[in-house]
Amino acid sequence: MELNKIRSEFPILKNKTYLNSCSLGALSLRSMGHLEEFQKIWNSWGASAWYNTWGNVIEELRGRVSVFLNIQPEELAFLPSTSTALSVIAESVDYRKRNKVICTELDFPTLAFQWAVKPDIELVVLPSIDGIHIDPQQFADAVDEKTAFIATSHVFYTTGYIQDVESLADIAHESGAFLLIDGYQAPGQIPVDLENSSVDFYTTGSLKWLCGGPGLSYLYVRNELIEAMQPRITSWFASRDQFDFQLDHFEPHQDSRRFEMGTPALPTIYTALGGQECIDEVGIEKIHHKNTQLREYLINNLVNLGLTVAEDPSNRSAIVMIKSDHPERIVAKLSEKDIILDSRPGHVRVSPHFYNTIDDLDHLISCWPT
Repeated sequence: MELNKIRSEFPILKNKTYLNSCSLGALSLRSMGHLEEFQKIWNSWGASAWYNTWGNVIEELRGRVSVFLNIQPEELAFLPSTSTALSVIAESVDYRKRNKVICTELDFPTLAFQWAVKPDIELVVLPSIDGIHIDPQQFADAVDEKTAFIATSHVFYTTGYIQDVESLADIAHESGAFLLIDGYQAPGQIPVDLENSSVDFYTTGSLKWLCGGPGLSYLYVRNELIEAMQPRITSWFASRDQFDFQLDHFEPHQDSRRFEMGTPALPTIYTALGGQECIDEVGIEKIHHKNTQLREYLINNLVNLGLTVAEDPSNRSAIVMIKSDHPERIVAKLSEKDIILDSRPGHVRVSPHFYNTIDDLDHLISCWPT
């Protein structure tokens, strides 16, 4: 799929200047076609579709996502949300000897919430000195023999800053702790290679840069850790003998399916498959290159317009945060001109993706409220 033809795959781009992919990726014709196929199968087969089609589609998606993240399919679990994926891991660890968890103030709240509600956990939330990033030395200073997890983001949703997860893995492992990464803002906009990383647990999903829609999250668990993890919240999909329906015995899957939480949202399985196909056919290296070009062009022109961009030039992604005293007002004004952005406290958030063009950015800049 050529980048100069990609726009025709995403209908929203015909009528909108869509620059909000870090909240929700655009819906593709491919995903819409797969969703229509799901409906036809449902109408043709009913529940029998589980046995002759739907299970195969789930595993087709698992295989595609595994290749994309460079992991084994056995290391990948499907869950309904990142919150659920984080909860499963948080409930798989014995905290009696290690009850300290380290997060940051730049992480999405659901990450810290997993441990904030546990009264026996010492939750440490690292502050950001500049409001953009966290110095790795802050993690190193915070970990000790009581630390169970460093739990933080690959890309901060608040600033677009890309963390060096390998340095964080070294810090965690030197103290005997696990590294859990919330990667929801990374795969699909930057290359991610988990096979050649030292990350223990990694969550992401189809909602944002992978253009697959809500209702599905991906959980990677490093192969050698899987059987050591014993989740205290579970489901029948996690059972090794799923269709025995025996209540007096539970044995989990030997692979990452032991972390799964019930019947998956099949409509999203289908739309996620369409989004993943689009990403795969373009290629993540091309996407990353295109997003980098769009980001640099946007930042340069915003600065020329006299606006202040909160970013670190050395580790920035395609999430561009523009400082503003009234971000909601700006987002509303631009929406009147069919330009779709988002806001976070003190910032307007712009997130171009590979289907956007320089013309989209020029239109945004020309319409920026004064």
